[in-house]
Amino acid sequence: MTRPALMTRPALMTRPALRTQRGNLGPAALRQAYERYLALAQAAALAGDRIEAERHYQQAEHYLRSLAEDRAA
Repeated sequence: MTRPALMTRPALMTRPALRTQRGNLGPAALRQAYERYLALAQAAALAGDRIEAERHYQQAEHYLRSLAEDRAA
């Protein structure tokens, strides 16, 4: 009798936390993150995945707000 393949957790769960507190990111990194998530959102929208596009747009908006907050400080 063979054993079923072990289910592995998604890569996101097994990698060390990639999130960095906003205070640790400089303006260039915030801008880069904003542009990255905006591009991901646009690609998902073109692929017809509205849910994934919205998720990426929300991430982009977070970094845009963080950038504006950083400039105001």
